[in-house]
Amino acid sequence: MPNNPISVRGRKCGAGLPLLFIAGPCVIESEELVLSVAQRLAEIAEQLSLPLVFKSSFDKANRTSIHSYRGPGLQKGMEILAKVKEKTGLPVTTDVHEASQAEPAAQVCDILQIPAFLARQTDLVQAVAEATARHGGVVNVKKPQFVAPEDMQHAVNKCVESGNENILLTDRGSTFGYGWLVNDMRAIPTMQKFGTPVIIDCTHSVQRPGGKTTGGQREMIPTIARAAVAAGCDGVFLETHPDPDKALSDGPNMLPLSEVPRFMRQLQRLRSLVNEMANES
Repeated sequence: MPNNPISVRGRKCGAGLPLLFIAGPCVIESEELVLSVAQRLAEIAEQLSLPLVFKSSFDKANRTSIHSYRGPGLQKGMEILAKVKEKTGLPVTTDVHEASQAEPAAQVCDILQIPAFLARQTDLVQAVAEATARHGGVVNVKKPQFVAPEDMQHAVNKCVESGNENILLTDRGSTFGYGWLVNDMRAIPTMQKFGTPVIIDCTHSVQRPGGKTTGGQREMIPTIARAAVAAGCDGVFLETHPDPDKALSDGPNMLPLSEVPRFMRQLQRLRSLVNEMANES
């Protein structure tokens, strides 16, 4: 049976608790950028008294073009994320794409994320669950765009049977035609029935897949986030960058770092109201 709430180095996420935020730039562009963004996010988390996990990818394996920037790779990426933990005190997370990456990433990261396109890969799910269990970490499984929310029970079962009951499920939209993603807010309570906290990825949800590069509707990030928090999600995943238009990956889908404090304050207030209403019923 999955744990609810789950704990990430003392930061809890689950029913009736404050929102957990998972935030950071899409990809590790440089050590300097990552440390700068992480330090700012740590300051925001302290100012707003909210639990936050820093996220950035060491490798963007799913790129539209073979020429697109992918990241510094596993070894260098783990070195940089370890420095984030040391210098900011924040827990960290990243995504892995191959079973062989699970153990070295779990030695550094407090949450390991299974990308949506890979969430049905049993070997990967099992390796991540086993590695995070060994190191006291959490598995975050993103719901594939092509999988119904009720079918995420199978991913939860794989994690539990592989030894880790500390599981997050994340919704990042569902395929609607060829070039759109839509968020069905019924996915949140549906997946919560499995016993796991549920996160909304409000930045990848605004992607416009297709074309030479993936586009996005950045202006819709707050709308999706507010709707998901109103629907009862337990956390918010967002990618952010000081200058998204110059980012090396997913720029159209990232929230400018300068807008993050206001964004988080609004969602905090909404979460408090949702929890208050839940206590009345």
